[in-house]
Amino acid sequence: MRSGFPDFRLGTVLATSFTGTLSERHGDAVERIPTPHRLVDWLAVYGLTVDSCTTAQLELARELRESIHAAATAAAIQEPPPAAAVQVINDCSAQGRAAATLTPEGKRRWQLSSASCVEDALSVIAADAISIIAGERDGKLALCASPTCQAAFFDTSQSRTRKWCDMNTCGNRQKKARFNVNRRKNLA
Repeated sequence: MRSGFPDFRLGTVLATSFTGTLSERHGDAVERIPTPHRLVDWLAVYGLTVDSCTTAQLELARELRESIHAAATAAAIQEPPPAAAVQVINDCSAQGRAAATLTPEGKRRWQLSSASCVEDALSVIAADAISIIAGERDGKLALCASPTCQAAFFDTSQSRTRKWCDMNTCGNRQKKARFNVNRRKNLA
């Protein structure tokens, strides 16, 4: 991993983890894939290894990210996804060449060929987004309760009542703020 960049916020759901490469959308936004090389790094973390990325491919990735975020946000509040977002997701899904393979543990894993490019990796992310937005997977889309974040995330908790996109960041920050308010009240 290249140093000097913000850490990735990694999750278990590919599409919503990808939207997390831009965090704090309603505060001081943090771009976690600011360069083409950083996108290559992020894709490798998820097993979607590509050799290189151009500035145009990075812009396409960001367009897909924002389209997934818009569609997932709409789904979380039970509204139809924006037509422009649907078009970008569908176009990216159709562009790529990737194969779904079955692991020895019985899980699906996406496989890119040695000649794969960024568009192939983006097609996998788009396909994952389609499956969660369409409601084909067990879980529900929700929005982070942090007023500065409001990231769309895929809640697979048993009760489907998770409030935070990431307990280690947004959840802890909100709990700490609540603790400090209560502490000040008790000291007064």
